[in-house]
Amino acid sequence: MARFRIVPTLSRVWIEARSTLHPIRTETSGLEGWVELELGKGGLLDLAAAPGAHLEFDVDRLTSGNPLEDRELRRRIDARRFPTIAGDLTSMEATGEDGRYRVAGDLTFRGVTRQYEDEITLEATDGTVILAGEKTFDVRDFGMEPPRILLLKVEPHVSVKVAITAEKEG
Repeated sequence: MARFRIVPTLSRVWIEARSTLHPIRTETSGLEGWVELELGKGGLLDLAAAPGAHLEFDVDRLTSGNPLEDRELRRRIDARRFPTIAGDLTSMEATGEDGRYRVAGDLTFRGVTRQYEDEITLEATDGTVILAGEKTFDVRDFGMEPPRILLLKVEPHVSVKVAITAEKEG
């Protein structure tokens, strides 16, 4: 099984939330971690060997461009006590569509871990693996009440999209 290290400068995270006044969007790099996969001929994933992955993201990287919103978000997250968001892959299976897989994993945010499932795409080339996916989360599932600043009320559903580039170790 090959281990691939996530390249933080090439991996992106997009987060979008809605508020009563405007959408709140952030895009940043800085995702860290690793992916373990068995690749066969032509870069095809061999699922006979169970893949694994661990991802981490520093919540201080979340910025909307509005310092007031960012400060309230960090306060609600309790960023000093919970400085990272982490994810661990627990299973992966083929969907029948080339390059598309059904994944399950644990997401830990604010000290609360929840299990999620969704689909991702995976592309493997010479020593590089590119994964991409998107999921909508309800922040209340993690014990967080959505921020409210003056007339601005943020909706609890947050869309998270990732594009991960990982390079083979060794």
